[in-house]
Amino acid sequence: MSGSRYATILLPLLFWVVACLTVQDARAQAPAGAEGRPGFVRDGRLVVCTNPTLPPMTFIDGTSDSDLAGVDIDVARWLGRYWHVPVSFVTMDFIGLFPSLEAGRCGMVISGVLRQPARELRFDAVPYQQTGLVVVARAGTPRVGAMEALSGKVLAVQSGTSYAARIAQDNAALAASHLAPIIIQQYPTEDQVVQQVLIGRAFAFVSQDVELYFRQKQLHGKVSVIFQPSYPEYRDFAIYIRKDAQDRAALDGAVRALHDSGQFQPILQRWQITPSAAASVQGGAAAGGFNWRTFGAALVSPAYLRGAAITLAMAVLSHFSAILLAIPMALKLNGRDGLTKTAIRCYVGLFRAAPTLLQLLFVWNALPQFFPIFREGWFTPFLAAWISLSINEAAYQVEINRAALQAIDPGQALAGDALGMSRLQVYRHVIFPQALRIALPPTINEFISLIKTTSLASVISLQELLATTQINVARSFEFTEYYAAALIYYLLIVFFFLWVQKRIERRFAWADRLKASQHAAA
Repeated sequence: MSGSRYATILLPLLFWVVACLTVQDARAQAPAGAEGRPGFVRDGRLVVCTNPTLPPMTFIDGTSDSDLAGVDIDVARWLGRYWHVPVSFVTMDFIGLFPSLEAGRCGMVISGVLRQPARELRFDAVPYQQTGLVVVARAGTPRVGAMEALSGKVLAVQSGTSYAARIAQDNAALAASHLAPIIIQQYPTEDQVVQQVLIGRAFAFVSQDVELYFRQKQLHGKVSVIFQPSYPEYRDFAIYIRKDAQDRAALDGAVRALHDSGQFQPILQRWQITPSAAASVQGGAAAGGFNWRTFGAALVSPAYLRGAAITLAMAVLSHFSAILLAIPMALKLNGRDGLTKTAIRCYVGLFRAAPTLLQLLFVWNALPQFFPIFREGWFTPFLAAWISLSINEAAYQVEINRAALQAIDPGQALAGDALGMSRLQVYRHVIFPQALRIALPPTINEFISLIKTTSLASVISLQELLATTQINVARSFEFTEYYAAALIYYLLIVFFFLWVQKRIERRFAWADRLKASQHAAA
């Protein structure tokens, strides 16, 4: 075999060996975590669902809703660096976390969520931080030695958590001992739970020790731990993902790396979740009265201005869309019976009967499960709220328009026909102007009601006015100041539209009197 033929065979083989060695060397020098990314890291991004009203785990530490901070935020960002991917957060109400995870809206949930066997039936959970359940009452309340001592007392818990179910088990034991049950009151956010104890509506509330350590600065020693039950299912915070053995192994390895590297302890120290923080639970001085500085700062803060703008934009767009949907349906309802008319009646009955909050949650959490296209980033909370409120509001606007059209004398349409006007001209020049005068007052009233209804969109993470208020309250525990600032904004918006309504009605009334006087003079 000639030298050229040897070269033809050996050169490709040599290049192949060099390429393999280069790839192996590159793999050896690759940073930890660059390979083996879990499946829930999609499109090169880690999307995290969290509730920003649970300090120190997750909360907004600033004026913008993007200023997320806390233990869970630091852990999620560390995981992003470990897998070399950017991290984005989707904030929402606590009860929406797991539906959003199941719908694929995010890859994982980390929000001070306890590891619970019931949750692990549908999701994988990887613990990352130890914790403990505590029963907390107003400062000066004597400590108790068992849950039986709470028999007949009111205990406040956050809705969506497993606290109520666990206390129900204690109530079963109390019933077996012929004792009165613990009275459970559930509230949507942690700050509202604490508030019930501060104002004396509830005897105590249930929380986690790490959250209480952090809140002591805000509560100024107004509460203290009266009992710490040893429930084994309340000992770990966990990161939740959808069921997948490989993804769970990858996440478990990343969490172990976080602890083994010694980078988790500085996170705990930063947010005062250390054994030394427990010493401050019993101390502190009571705070003063109304904080006018906080109230004034809230009134002019960019977050409140932006929240009010979102509230107003959502109300205007939803009501405008509802009117466009309602007009043709109202015309059809005043027409002949048929299948379309029956379908419209069913639509009106359904959406007027179903609670608006349920419709919002269905559009945001259920649609992605039926139609994966709604999992994409374009389907924002604003768009979901717009769709839901428009469809809901149209069901009410249909009845307003139908009643206004029915109030017009049928002879008006006949007169238009006699003058040779087309059907479109009759409605445009004869029917609609008269119906508008009748429909306008209830339409504006419905719009004002819709402005307040937009506050429900906070449960799907739309950062409107109420959501902004809840975030600030959760961060500072200055309930009265931030609630008062939100009230001022709502009053200004509503009173403005009440003024507009009065001016419009006065204008129409003046026009009617002018026409009547002209006819009388003739």
